[in-house]
Amino acid sequence: MRDTRESRLLLVLLVAIAFALITVDIRGGQESPVDGARQAAAAVFGPVENGVASAVDPIGNAIGAVRDSGERHNRIAALEQENAALKAKLGSDDRNRSRLRELDTLLKTAGAGQYGIKGAQVIAIGAAQGFSWTVTIDAGARDGIRRDMTVLNGAGLVGRVTTVGPSTSTVLLANDPDFTVGTRLEKTAELGFATGQGNGPLLVQLLNGKAKVKPGDRLVTFGSHGAKPFVPGVPVGEVVRVDPLGGGLTRNVYVRPYVGFSKLDIVGVVVQAPRTDPRDTVLPPKPKPAPTVTVTVTPPPPDGQQPGQNPQNQNQPQNQQQGQAQQQGDQPALKPGEQTQQAQPDQQTDPQDPQANPQNPQDPQQDQGEQTP
Repeated sequence: MRDTRESRLLLVLLVAIAFALITVDIRGGQESPVDGARQAAAAVFGPVENGVASAVDPIGNAIGAVRDSGERHNRIAALEQENAALKAKLGSDDRNRSRLRELDTLLKTAGAGQYGIKGAQVIAIGAAQGFSWTVTIDAGARDGIRRDMTVLNGAGLVGRVTTVGPSTSTVLLANDPDFTVGTRLEKTAELGFATGQGNGPLLVQLLNGKAKVKPGDRLVTFGSHGAKPFVPGVPVGEVVRVDPLGGGLTRNVYVRPYVGFSKLDIVGVVVQAPRTDPRDTVLPPKPKPAPTVTVTVTPPPPDGQQPGQNPQNQNQPQNQQQGQAQQQGDQPALKPGEQTQQAQPDQQTDPQDPQANPQNPQDPQQDQGEQTP
């Protein structure tokens, strides 16, 4: 349509008519004269609007989802960060509690043996040192660590220091095949030498081939001259197997170490030896055996038998029961107030004596004894 004067006048006229109809419709309320036209328009254009809406709604929903996806993604990312922070805090708390327990047991062990220790943490496993069983700790020469010092934790013997740096040290573990330590058996004080066997138990050769040893016996370190490389009294392990006597000069036993070498964390390096040998005092107390509960089940009595009745009484021979009845029938029945008297075999009685013969009918005492009370 061209932009001419007539078209402009027509547009102004249509706008004026629209305003007039709107004014009439508002003032008419429910009785508006254009209500019929409105209903007719709704009937005509309603289906068209529904079709257009059903076609346009998915597009609008997709646009809204794209618009909201950024906010939703940011919210999910914030929640994931918060969850990771909570997990890290929880893991840190559990680790701190575990380290506190290890430190507490280490201090108790050092106190029981009167060891002067320097605490350290395992920071590396000795892959760089070859195939030997070693760990690296975060304490070195600056901390007073020297070569050939005993290393322990709250459970017992860990190893000995082999290499010392300014701030770190290397510890040879007790389960290394090149590791050997003198041991003493609890109570009997039998001496031997323990050698590491990797993941297996320690092999201990007792010097006395006839020594009495059994599974469950415990060993501690015997100690070295000058307390280097080993101080005395450090728990080593518990006997799990004993080789039979073979007539040799030594005897082999296998000992499970107290220390878990695959989960070392907090350790202590003994920088001052004890003044006296603690012997077996560092060993933990043996657990008391649990009491054994014995339950006795009493079988129910047979049918027709009263509880507590001896079943042998029912199976007595008939002649035995008859003999008991006959023996009871031979005894005279006593009257009330009457007592039985037995004559002594060395006492002679006169049948004419009324006092000596209780069966004399002329005895007045008998008459009195036969009275019924």
